[in-house]
Amino acid sequence: MKILCTICARGSSKGVRNKNIRRLLGRPLITYTIRQALSHDLIDRVVVSTDSEEIAGISKDCGAEVPFLRPAALAGDSSAKLPVIQHAVRYYIDEVGYKPDYVIDLDPTSPLRDDIDITRCVELITSDAGCDSVITGYRSNKNPYFNMVELAGEGYATVSKKTPSVIKRRQDAPLVYAMNASVYAWRTESLLSQRDIISGRVKFVEMPEERSVDIDSELDFRVVESLMEERKKDDISRKVSIKR
Repeated sequence: MKILCTICARGSSKGVRNKNIRRLLGRPLITYTIRQALSHDLIDRVVVSTDSEEIAGISKDCGAEVPFLRPAALAGDSSAKLPVIQHAVRYYIDEVGYKPDYVIDLDPTSPLRDDIDITRCVELITSDAGCDSVITGYRSNKNPYFNMVELAGEGYATVSKKTPSVIKRRQDAPLVYAMNASVYAWRTESLLSQRDIISGRVKFVEMPEERSVDIDSELDFRVVESLMEERKKDDISRKVSIKR
C-alpha cells in the first residue's frame, strides 16, 4: 500500500501574514506538519506544493520533497485546494513514475492534530472498498437548527434550517459537525476524478475541538500557541514524574 502525503502552502496569506512559515514556539509553522507526516508509519512520501522559494527551502531542509513550484494559476487568492492536490498527484504519476494507492492531505495551519487522527482516517478508507474519501471535523458549538441564521432580502434573520417543531435548546437540535480541514484522505482514482473536495461516498472522523483549531487569523495563532505551550509543559511534567 502506497500513501502520498500532500502539504499545500502558498507564499501569501490574507488572515496572518506569511503564516505557513511564521515561527510558532521557535519553529516555522509548516515544519510541525512535515515532521508529523515524515514520522508517521503509514505515509510513504511527503510532498509540499508551494509557489514560494522560501517555503520550498524550509520544507526541503525539514525533509519534505519539493520537486516543483506550484503554477501561478493554482496559487492565487481564489485558487481552490482540490486542483492543487490533483496537480501534485498527477506530477508524481506522470513525472516521477510513482502512483499512490491513497492520498493524504495535511493542512500546515492545523498543527494540533495527533498521529491517531491520521491513522484513523487511513484505517477508515482502507477498510471500506466503497469509500471515496474521508474528512475530519468536530462537534460544532453553533447549530443551523438552533443558533445559526440567514438574512432574507429585507435583512430579516431566520434560522438556517427549519424543523416541524421549535427547538428550544441546542442540546435538542440534530447533531452537526464543523469541518476542520485538518486531514483529508482519498483513494487516488476518486481524487483525480472529483470536481469538489466533498464528493462521492465520504466518511467522517471526529476530532476533539482542542485539536481542531485551524490558523486563519491572529487570534487563531495565539490560541494555537497557547495550547502548544500547555502541551509542552504537560510533557515536561510527565517526564519529570517518570524519572521520579
